[in-house]
Formats: sequence, structure tokens, C-alpha cells
Amino acid sequence: MKILAVVGTRPNFVKMAPLMREFSRSTRISAKLVHTGQHYDRAMSELFFEQLNLPEPDCYLGVQPGSHARQTADIMTQFEELCVCDSPDLVLVVGDVNSTLATALTAGKLCIPIAHVEAGLRSFDMSMPEEINRLLVDRLARFLFVSEPAGMANLEREGLRREQKAFLVGNVMIDSLVACLPAIKAAEASRKLGLQDKGYAVMTVHRPSNVDSEEGLLRILEILEQVCKTFPVVFPVHPRTGANLRRLGLLERFGALQRVMMTEPLGYLEFLSIVSNAACVLTDSGGLQQETTWLGIPCITLRENTELPVTTTQGTNVLTGLSLEEVRAALRGTLSFDSAAYKPPELWDGHASERITEILLNSCDA
Repeated sequence: MKILAVVGTRPNFVKMAPLMREFSRSTRISAKLVHTGQHYDRAMSELFFEQLNLPEPDCYLGVQPGSHARQTADIMTQFEELCVCDSPDLVLVVGDVNSTLATALTAGKLCIPIAHVEAGLRSFDMSMPEEINRLLVDRLARFLFVSEPAGMANLEREGLRREQKAFLVGNVMIDSLVACLPAIKAAEASRKLGLQDKGYAVMTVHRPSNVDSEEGLLRILEILEQVCKTFPVVFPVHPRTGANLRRLGLLERFGALQRVMMTEPLGYLEFLSIVSNAACVLTDSGGLQQETTWLGIPCITLRENTELPVTTTQGTNVLTGLSLEEVRAALRGTLSFDSAAYKPPELWDGHASERITEILLNSCDA
């Protein structure tokens, strides 16, 4: 089976690493890694590849930053040439970013079967570009690999479990976390920053709805001021967030906050080392909702909705949006959280990529 496996952003790298590792163990799979270049910070991409033991990309499309339409079109044009030249048996995509949609659309129009990892996730918020991507890719995909039961229910409601092949396989992002756990512990990032275990919070924000406007950033500033009354805060600044802080003249106000440690974006191991020893995390990231759920770290999600309901029903996640009152209440909850009584969701066990590989190989025999 010839597979083109597509990544474009740092969360994609985390999800793809265990899959490429499993593919390499099979003599019946020949997988090429395609990097669209959607996350165009080369230094950070290379660091993630190194820390996750991802092989060098076989193909690098090198797309440039731009609007959703321009970036999607650029990826489609280049990926079409690659597909025509390579004639893959399958295109495998992960997540919900522009690279996921663009390559799935291209493969679909060329009648190449598609496998979608993290299928079925729904925020039910059509203002999110990611939600549009999820819906379209699931409609196109032949194999739907699902990380949580709500995803299977969504596919059933949309009629896709009958039309295509949907499988509850677990969470590939957790596969990476489990595989890297010894290295994450060895990184000792919190100690190197002089932080006391369970005595600090971590914040990350990057979603356009939160960081592209002055109003959103000022509300985040208020939230930081509130959190600092309880914990010192480590705040790795996403490139998009940093650019907007500079554009709007707010960088100095954030930097002047007492007990806030603003840093450059961190590598995968360093970041999860800090997260794993934190008292709580505040974020608008989907990936971090999953990682904190597995680690048993209280997570305050600065969004009104989530595509990952298991993180709120069974996990450690609380949705607050940018409401200061909701954040205050969630912070109080972190102080009474009992990690000893906590268990991660079903099938989040580090073996999702093995299940996916077995299903794909069995499909060849069918």
C-alpha cells in the first residue's frame, strides 16, 4: 500500500509521528511524508521533527502564508502534481487545518481513497474555519478514524457511518505523548525556569477570535491579571499572538505584568514538561485540551465550545470563553481537583496508531 501522509502544522506533526513509526514497521506499507509548509517557522518545524523522531519529509511543498483561499489553492495545485506523479493508493490526513482540507479535496477529485485521522469531531460552530474543514474532509474520506465516542455519534447522525468505514481507534496525539513521556520528564523544563511543581499556571492563546482584535487581547490581559493573584504564569507566546501584540502596541503592557513569564514558543518536549508539572493550564488549543486530559491537569479553555466533549465530560477541561467570572470560578475548581481519582478516556492508551495500521492492512486483504 502506497500512502501519502500529509502534515502542515505543528499539531499535525504530533499526530503523524506515531503513524509513520507504525507504517515503517510494516513491509506492506510504503509511506511518504508530505509537508505542506503551512506552519512556516522552519526552526520550530525542525525542532518538532527531531523531538518526535519524525523522518525528514519526502516532499516539501513550501506554501506561503496567505488567506484561507490562497493557501488552500496553493496546496491543491502542488499536491495534485505530486499525486499524479506518485499514484498513491491512499492519502492520509490528520486534524482539521487548511492542509488537511486542501489535500483531501485534491485526492477526492483524483478518486484516490482518503483516510481521516480525528474524524467526527464537531464544535457545531461554523464561524470556525476548522469546523468547515472537518465536515468536508469527513464527507470525502473512505476511512474515518475516530478518537472519542461523541465523534462516532456525530458521524452516525450525519449518515457517514453507513456510507463509509468509521472506527473508534483512540487518540494518536496521546500516542506521541506516551512514547515521549520519558524524554518529557527528563527535560525538567519547570525546574530550569525556577518553578515549583504544581505551583504555577501555563497559558497559551492563538485563535483568531481571541487574539486578532484589541478587545480580545485586553480581555486576555484581564484574565492574566486575575490568574496571577493565584499562580505565577508561564506564557509561551504563539507567533500569531506576538505579531498582534506588537501591531496593537500591547506587548509592553503584557510584559509589565508581575508574575508572568513570557517566552518564545517552546519545543514539544519542553512545553509538555512544563504543562505536566503545572497546577492548571489556560488555553484555546484543541491539542492541549487532549494532552491535559490524559495528564490529569486541570484545563481552562478560553472558548465557548469544544470539538472534544470527552475532555469536559470525562476529562479535566472547563469551558469559560473570555469571561473573567467564569475563569475565576474555574480557578477555584483547580484548587480542589483530585488527580489521584482520575482516569483518562477509553482507548487513550498509546496504541491508536497500531489500530489504524492494522485496519488499513486488513482493508488490503478484503
